[in-house]
Amino acid sequence: MLRGKQTWWFDKRPVIIGSATVVGPDEGNGPLAADFDLIHPELDMQQKTWEKAERLLLEQASDFALEHAGIDKQQLQFYVGGDLMNQIISNSFAARTVGAPYLGVFGACSTSMESLAIASLIVNSGSGQYVLAGTCSHNCTVEKQFRYPTEYGSQKPPTAQYTVTGAGAVVVAAEGEGPVIECATVGKIVDLGIKDPFNMGAAMAPAAVDTIQTHFNDTGREPGDYDLIVTGDLASVGFPIARDLLKRDGVQMEQTEFNDCGLMIYDLDKQQVQAGGSGCGCSAVVTYGHLLKRMKQGELRRILMVATGALLSPISYQQGESIPCIAHAVSIEQPN
Repeated sequence: MLRGKQTWWFDKRPVIIGSATVVGPDEGNGPLAADFDLIHPELDMQQKTWEKAERLLLEQASDFALEHAGIDKQQLQFYVGGDLMNQIISNSFAARTVGAPYLGVFGACSTSMESLAIASLIVNSGSGQYVLAGTCSHNCTVEKQFRYPTEYGSQKPPTAQYTVTGAGAVVVAAEGEGPVIECATVGKIVDLGIKDPFNMGAAMAPAAVDTIQTHFNDTGREPGDYDLIVTGDLASVGFPIARDLLKRDGVQMEQTEFNDCGLMIYDLDKQQVQAGGSGCGCSAVVTYGHLLKRMKQGELRRILMVATGALLSPISYQQGESIPCIAHAVSIEQPN
């Protein structure tokens, strides 16, 4: 099961039998709009608070994922999820609605692949037949907690990223039709001493590089074994850094298509999103919406999704701490 130092190899090949994405208006105006299940035209989504709007995103994505999987809530054995709010409250309250036994996780913006890896581990070990994995973020909750409230109107530097309003959920099963989870490389903390919360792309890039290289070392694979390798949300600052670091270390990323969810979800030339997308919802909606759709259409056979996370909090930032970062990678393959 454990291959190399940090990679879980899933010999039973757990299957994604249902997936869903729900997003906000900015994401609905981006280039991937056609690949989302539901687009809300307003950020408040007719809720009394931003936090309740974020919770709604995840509840709706979970319901759609179950519907697409062809099962109901009573058939779920476990739900694995997390988000960026204090005590991961969006998932805790959504889990109350789902009703399945709940495992809350936190990996910041890497939570999408962390929860998918754990869900796959549960299924592969025979500890569950159907496991739901989900995560979410909302621009007006995350910006308020980690930077400045949107209503404050503060000017952000060009290195800052724009939190994605969106939620993604998948149902992982022991058998069925859909893309299979081959393996997951669990990242370790990488901290190069960056303290600027407005430059998380640069902080997270070395963690992405470390996990990508570890994945290749553990599996014996190389970039050309994948049709696409995509990082979570390094955006226009962090992604070039990661690309340069991989080139410096002799990793031949030119063998494949290499991209970043934070660059894919918005049109940076037309939308005012600073350096690009971020947040738990960024890699979730791009992967569970756009990329899985491309796989089902036969455009992609095997992808490596490397979700990245900056593990800071308002408290750690205010105390002058640096930003620990992590990246988790999951290999997804579409059977012939």
